[in-house]
Parts: sequence; structure tokens; C-alpha cells
Amino acid sequence: MTRILKTALLSAALLVPIALAPIALRAENQKYHDKKHHDDHEWNDHEAQAHLRWEQQYHHKHQEFHYYSQRDQQNYWNWRHQHSDAVLMIQIH
Repeated sequence: MTRILKTALLSAALLVPIALAPIALRAENQKYHDKKHHDDHEWNDHEAQAHLRWEQQYHHKHQEFHYYSQRDQQNYWNWRHQHSDAVLMIQIH
């Protein structure tokens, strides 16, 4: 019984990173369309930093952008159009 349990735990530990890898890759390369401003945005490090600031400013619990409702996503893009990387002092590498 102990051997089966150890094997199951080891298998789970090895499979979880493999299962989550596509989600992590998708988040980095995701593109979003801003209907109100008629433009597209590519999710990158700058957008992730800006998103964290938006969450802090509006006291949102942190979550990945694609989990937000369409309304909250649009609220973010509205805010983002008023807060460029320069305004937010996001370092451009």
C-alpha cells in the first residue's frame, strides 16, 4: 500500500508541471481586442506590470487577466489607455 501511494504522489508531482506549462505559455502570448478603442493588445511583461498596478489601485484581488469578466477587462483597457508605460514608469528593456 505504501509503495502505491508513493508512486501515485511521485506521478502527480511529475505531471502537474507538464499539465500547467501550456497555460503559462498561453498567458504570455495572449492577444486581446479592445472593442471600445478599436485596437489589439499583446499581453507581455509591461502589460502584466500595468495590470498589477490597476489591481492595486482598484483593490482587486490578484488573478490572471483572462479570468476577469468582459466588463472588468474593458475597464482595465479604458484605464490602460490613460496610463502609458511612461506614465506608470514601467522600465522598457
